[in-house]
Amino acid sequence: MTMAATLDQGRAAFERQKWAEAYAQLSAADSAEPLQAEDLERLAAAAYLVGKDAEGLDLLVRVHNEFLNHGQTTRAVRAAFWLAFALQGIGEHARSSGWVSRGRRLLDDCQHCVEHGYMMLPPAVETMFSGDPAGALKTFIEIGQIGARYHDKDLVTIARMCQGQALIKLGQSAEGVSLFDEVMVAVTAGDVAPTFSGLIYCAVIETCSQIFDLRRAQEWTGALSHWCESHPDMVPYRGQCLVRRAEIMQLRGAWQDAMVEAQRARDTLVGRGERAVGFAFYTVGELHRLRGEFDKAEDAYRQASEWGRKPQPGLARLRLAQGQIDAAKSSIRRVVDEATEETRPRMLGAFVDIMLEASDVEAARSGATQLSSLAAELQSPYLGAVAAQAQGAVLLADGNTRDAISALRRATEAWRDLAAPYEGARAAVLIGLACRAEGDEETAEMELSAAQRVFETLGAAPDMGRVAKLREKPGAKPEGGLTGREIEVLRLVAVGKTNRSIADELGISEKTIARHVSNIFMKLGLSTRAAATAYAYKHKLA
Repeated sequence: MTMAATLDQGRAAFERQKWAEAYAQLSAADSAEPLQAEDLERLAAAAYLVGKDAEGLDLLVRVHNEFLNHGQTTRAVRAAFWLAFALQGIGEHARSSGWVSRGRRLLDDCQHCVEHGYMMLPPAVETMFSGDPAGALKTFIEIGQIGARYHDKDLVTIARMCQGQALIKLGQSAEGVSLFDEVMVAVTAGDVAPTFSGLIYCAVIETCSQIFDLRRAQEWTGALSHWCESHPDMVPYRGQCLVRRAEIMQLRGAWQDAMVEAQRARDTLVGRGERAVGFAFYTVGELHRLRGEFDKAEDAYRQASEWGRKPQPGLARLRLAQGQIDAAKSSIRRVVDEATEETRPRMLGAFVDIMLEASDVEAARSGATQLSSLAAELQSPYLGAVAAQAQGAVLLADGNTRDAISALRRATEAWRDLAAPYEGARAAVLIGLACRAEGDEETAEMELSAAQRVFETLGAAPDMGRVAKLREKPGAKPEGGLTGREIEVLRLVAVGKTNRSIADELGISEKTIARHVSNIFMKLGLSTRAAATAYAYKHKLA
């Protein structure tokens, strides 16, 4: 095949958005004879879209110089923009700033062109993420106006997306996500170039996840998956947004798909050295923990930490599942104390669960109250579900079973609306325990049976085992085969005493008390101190 034929095939493949073919043909043509600027520009875009980031950056430098040498200043500036934007994305802010300065200098003699708007974008993004979203918002609005003046849909769309991010950072979430919806109409309609489309998908999904707007995150995750499927040879967008896709899959109960996606993200990101790999390891750890693969979970959390992602609250929940209640309590308390405004909502659900297990009902109540306030403030259905479940669990620990059932019913309805089967099943287990404490064994059995079916479908082995034991018919003796000492310990658990205070009262070691509590749970088929309390009161053991 002649060089001209190879070049023509590369151009045609690029127009058809066959990025791998375009990259192969254009690379071959470039090896035979250096490409001209426009074909180099195509090759640089194709390289980026098939995941050859470093090569793509080198090609963009060539593109910039070629256009500059031929007197096409605005085209050279556009290449400078992409260099600045890409370098900013990988944290090379000094180099990014250098390309912004070069691009702006080249525009001194071109006062009326859309490239001014493009060169304003990287500094405005830097301003927004450096703590001045209000200042950035003004610039994004101006950038959008420049794009509209020159009928540049790409610039208008990316500017509006950034406006949405800035508004959300300013606490105006409703206005921000409204802009997101408008932006996504343009993206899903194919009105935006693929390089911008992927960036916008990822930014919208990431931001919606951060503000717990999981309905939108789920919707746009589905749209992103469909878009990626229509471009099978495209490697981006495979950064943190890929991990968010795995998290959404996990929430929706597609655990096997979530594991595949998270492992794919992990393997890809490790090779690229991105910090987002820590988030991928964390998601893998969560899935292993939920499936009862505790050693694998611990290893994944450790690697998440090594890559800069704190392994909480998953690690604290793992310690709880392993029966290390004191370790879990110390860990989650420290994490909540150190949490930022952004991370605190993600920690409080685990905090409530662990504090209840540690018989610190007052701390759990405080956590549940904070969750309710945050859910109301953020208008987040997801946080509302977490808060209702936490409130119900605290009410159950207080022995207020009727109000507990009411709160837990709200939680299950919210989880159903969010298509979150695992969390809904966890709420159903608590409802079953509350009904059992009320003496309504029939409803308790229905709730536990429904929860067990969900856990079996998901492969949630630890939860399956706990519910199976809960559903076992009690023997003739209400104490369920407990020894005299274990009954004594159960009575003290039921009145809210901690392992340490029980040890002090009985004059034995705290380690021995922990072993007794573990045996009580195993013999009675229980999983929480709240459940043990309900059992003790129901069977008049306390």
